[in-house]
Amino acid sequence: MNRMSVVGPMACVMGDMNLVRPLGLAGVSCAVVVPPGDPATYSRFVRAVLPWQSFSKNLDGLADMLLRFGTVQQERPVLFFEEDSHLLFVSRYRERLGQAFRFILPEVPLVEDLVDKARFQILAERLSLPVPASRRIHPSPGSTPVSLDLRFPVVIKPLRRRSPWDQIAGSNKAIEVATEKAFRELWPRLANNEMDLLVQDMIPGPESRIESYHVYVDHRGEIAGEFTGRKIRTYPPSCGHSTALETTDAADVASLGRTLVQKLDLRGVAKLDFKRDPDGALHLLEVNPRFNLWHVLGARAGVNIPALVYADLTGQPRPLPAKARPGVRWCTLPSDLIAARSTGVSLLSWLPWVIRCETISHMNWDDPVLLRTAWHRGISNASKRLSRLVQSATRRAA
Repeated sequence: MNRMSVVGPMACVMGDMNLVRPLGLAGVSCAVVVPPGDPATYSRFVRAVLPWQSFSKNLDGLADMLLRFGTVQQERPVLFFEEDSHLLFVSRYRERLGQAFRFILPEVPLVEDLVDKARFQILAERLSLPVPASRRIHPSPGSTPVSLDLRFPVVIKPLRRRSPWDQIAGSNKAIEVATEKAFRELWPRLANNEMDLLVQDMIPGPESRIESYHVYVDHRGEIAGEFTGRKIRTYPPSCGHSTALETTDAADVASLGRTLVQKLDLRGVAKLDFKRDPDGALHLLEVNPRFNLWHVLGARAGVNIPALVYADLTGQPRPLPAKARPGVRWCTLPSDLIAARSTGVSLLSWLPWVIRCETISHMNWDDPVLLRTAWHRGISNASKRLSRLVQSATRRAA
C-alpha cells in the first residue's frame, strides 16, 4: 500500500487529479482512495494507494480499511473528499474516522440538507435563499402526470445523483421541459424508473451563465480563502458536465456567496452555483459542501483552498492571503473538443484556445499521469496475453 516513507502528515484523497494536484503543488504527499488503475495512482504526488471500487457498497469495510491505514501513520492524515458519495460517507462515519483522520465538515443535518435537493429546497425557503421555485414529484408506474403549478419551461433533476437517472437522461444532469404537453409525454419514462425528482423553474440562458462562488470557512467561521468562476462549456451543451471553466472577478457573486455562507452558518469548503438571468439577477441552484475539480483551477489562479485546509488542520502557517487572478482557464480533453464542436466552434478556433489554456485536467508536463497510465495498462495487458499464451502452450504440451 505504501510506496515510500513520508515525513509529516499525509493527505488522504477520495478524488481525482484535480484534487491531488493542488495538494501536491503545495508540497503535500497524498494517499488516494480510488478504483484500481485510476490515473491518480500514477501521480508523482501519490505515495500510497488504497484501492476501492464503489462508494455506495460496503461502507463499513471502507471505514475499516481507512482506519487501518490512518492508525499506522506517524501523524493523523488529513482527509479530503470530492464527490457527494465521498462527502456523505465521511459525514455519516465522522466519529469513527475522526479517530484516525483530521477533516472539517459542516454539521450532519446541514450536510444532509445540502446534498438532498428536496431538503435543500425546504432549507432555502426557511432561510429565504434566492432559489428558483420548485416542486417534488414521485412518478410511479400507472400514475398520471401531476399538476406542477410552475411556469414552463422547467428543469427536472434527481434528488441525488444515482444510476437510475442515467437510464432517463443519459449523461445530462437534468432534463429541460419546454411545455406542459412535453411534460405529460415524458411522464411514462419518468414513471418507469420510479425516482424522487425535483421540478424547478428554468432560469433562461446558456450554461455559460452559471457562475460559482468557492470558499473555505475555518472553524472560527472566518473566510480563509475564496474565488469566483464561471462555466465556459459543458457537454452535453445543456444540463451537461463541465468541460471548460475560468476564474472571474465577479463582485456580486462573491458578495452574495459570503451572505449565504453566513446564513447557512457553514464551516469547511463549499461551492455555491448561481445562474444569472437575462436581467443580471443571480439565482442559487445548489450548495456543494465538498472539494471539487475547481480547486486545481483556483490553485493555478493563486488561491489554493485544499492547501489552506491542510495548513489549518495540521497547525502549519497558512499560505499568504491572495486574490485569485481572473481569466485563468481549465478544460478537460477530449470532452471539451466535443463540447466546442457541438456548439459550432471550429477546430481552428478551438485549438489556439486550448493551447493557451492554463490548466488541462490530468495533463501536466511535470506529472504526466495519462502517459504513465497508458504505459502501465499496456504492460499489464501484454503480461496477461503472455500468460494466456504460456498456459495454452502448456496445455497443448500436456
